[in-house]
Amino acid sequence: MTQIIDIAEVARTTGLSARALRFYEARGLVKPLRTGSGRRCYGAGELERLHQLVALKRAGLSLQQIKALFDKKPIDLRQLVALQLDTLDDQARALSEARTILRTTLSRIDRGEPIDAATFCSLIRTGDVMMTDEQQKWQAVTDRYMSDQAKADFARKLPEMGDVFSAEATAEMWKDLGSRIKAAMPMDPAGAKARGFAREWMALLAPFAKIATPAMWQGSQQMYANIDKWEGEADPGFDAQTFHFIQQAVTAAKADGEDLTPTLGGRA
Repeated sequence: MTQIIDIAEVARTTGLSARALRFYEARGLVKPLRTGSGRRCYGAGELERLHQLVALKRAGLSLQQIKALFDKKPIDLRQLVALQLDTLDDQARALSEARTILRTTLSRIDRGEPIDAATFCSLIRTGDVMMTDEQQKWQAVTDRYMSDQAKADFARKLPEMGDVFSAEATAEMWKDLGSRIKAAMPMDPAGAKARGFAREWMALLAPFAKIATPAMWQGSQQMYANIDKWEGEADPGFDAQTFHFIQQAVTAAKADGEDLTPTLGGRA
């Protein structure tokens, strides 16, 4: 004898509400039995179909697509799955972007930057606060070495920094310079070749020095002085050995009367 299950038990078993069960019945997705008094009840077959429906909905299929599968109508299942994967990928990207916006906005608030509702909405619309994975890694590193004043100054100077140099282009230049220095090693820090690299290094650093506050500059110096401790967590375009070599070359140049270090405000 077929076991008959009433609508309350089906709702408990499937996690669907009685209202949802009636809606799916109206759409022709399930056909419950009826008692003599007209009360809905379900057999094992209907219960299994409901479990399938829940699973397919969890995969993101529409009710129309589910009904086509249930009715065994001609359907390109591979195309359907591929399209659904594309949809889920788009949703995942949207969720990731939303999380990034919220995390970055919270970070800016914690740094003391005033963010009101209008500014928050503007950031969401323009995507100005979007952070890449690399930027998030850098934030984890800078949080260790930057003072609260330095963080606040960076937040305040952020628009000005965009006017002075392109972060993406500058990152590529640091990688190029770092790789050329690394390939030329070993060499004498006081030699002509090292002096040339040191000049390039400081010229690349000059745009940052031009807009940096004392707190920003000191925080950056402290961070790179400890590069051995965070190397591999974020990528500045060069390794610790290269950084320390350039510091030796700059020191050697200064001993010869040539101070290569740019001063704040862009004055060489």
